[in-house]
Amino acid sequence: MKSFLGKDFLLNNSTAQSLYQHISSTLPIFDFHCHLDPQEIWANKPYENMYQVWLSGDHYKWGVMRMHGIGEKYITGEASDWEKFSAWAETMPYLIGNPLHHWSHMELETFFGIDKSLSPETAREIWEECNERLQTPDLLPRQFIERSNVAFIGTTDDPVSELKYHQLLKDDPSFKTEVAPTFRPDGALFIERPTFNEWLKKLEKVSGQDVGSVRDLVGALRQRVDYFNEQGCRASDHDIAQMIFTKTTQEHAEVLFQKRMSGQSLTAEEIIDYRSFLLVELGRMYAEKQWVMQLHMGAMRNNNTNMKQKIGPDTGFDSIGDSQVAEGLSRFLDILDVTGELPRTVLYNVNPNDNAVLSAMMGNFYEEGVPGKVQFGSAWWFNDHIDGMEKQMKDLSNVGLVSHFIGMLTDSRSLLSYTRHDYFRRILCNLLGDWVEKGLAPNDMPALEKMVENIGFYNAKRFFTER
Repeated sequence: MKSFLGKDFLLNNSTAQSLYQHISSTLPIFDFHCHLDPQEIWANKPYENMYQVWLSGDHYKWGVMRMHGIGEKYITGEASDWEKFSAWAETMPYLIGNPLHHWSHMELETFFGIDKSLSPETAREIWEECNERLQTPDLLPRQFIERSNVAFIGTTDDPVSELKYHQLLKDDPSFKTEVAPTFRPDGALFIERPTFNEWLKKLEKVSGQDVGSVRDLVGALRQRVDYFNEQGCRASDHDIAQMIFTKTTQEHAEVLFQKRMSGQSLTAEEIIDYRSFLLVELGRMYAEKQWVMQLHMGAMRNNNTNMKQKIGPDTGFDSIGDSQVAEGLSRFLDILDVTGELPRTVLYNVNPNDNAVLSAMMGNFYEEGVPGKVQFGSAWWFNDHIDGMEKQMKDLSNVGLVSHFIGMLTDSRSLLSYTRHDYFRRILCNLLGDWVEKGLAPNDMPALEKMVENIGFYNAKRFFTER
């Protein structure tokens, strides 16, 4: 029987163990998509306690606490930080089988040297020990990053952001990790949101351009793309709930924009028309800047109306959608490809039933000399567990080239989440090792080691930095 989280955790054969020990365990991290706050990294202030660094804003943990029956008071409510941590400790023993059980204990051991299980019996001891360690210089925000050997961080940023803290970090010679913005124009695309007009005013202020038409909107967004590019941006990111696409003219988009500005509501079809037009315009801008376009598709968000009204949107009441993705995605990528304006693209799906669809879609669009121009992104959100990661890589391998896969991303708001890269790399090494052990891949260690290096770091670095 193996020990829990032992040195060979998830490494079930000698080939996997060798690949991990000699290659994966020493690779730096290229974290091309996350939700870290650059101001938090810049300020580099100590956290007051474990709730702040570990539980605040973590929708994964909030979701399973609710499933366990924990009251909202102890999740996002008025309970003290200690009471919320205690509620998480109460939930932990019931999480066996969930990746959060692995991740949480990996984080405690990696950053705090704690190898005991979190439970109601150990909660107070672990709380006090971690809080004491958090006051030392070893566990400031930048130290979490440096200890994790992170070479690059791609944050997620609204076009109206001034990117002040990205610039400050860039100008600080004492901090070696590159922190680059990522262009996330949800405010422009989700025209149906009540906050649309308010967001437009922010865009006008930061761009210095009046936005009275859809033509003005495209111009203001172009100004922000130029600015983001000057600040080191290498990628965009999009929340695509349903990948429905229609070919739309600027004239029609203008009519829809003016209808919305006059206070009228758009139909579902009109919203799709407007969003399709703007996505194409943005895609052309990304191609011009040689950015990567990331499409996160298929999430059903804010399902619980009562809780949305009570504590707001994006608070952990999201789930897997089941809308069709193939036709709309193909039409969108093709309209850009026809004019030679398809940027390098990463496709993420939250529904694992779409794995084969995206794996096959990649092969439709290519560029000579650019390996894997369209990527099937890492298992995302409800899929970033052992089975989900293995399935994503197997499905990619079955119809594509896993050797060109750009690997793992953190997609987290917590600096402790970098252990998830270690989790992914162990799964990758074990998958390759299993293929060797079963005679499905040659026992060519130099070739396998090169694969692990590339998938673990170098493919992503080339994909996001080479222009």
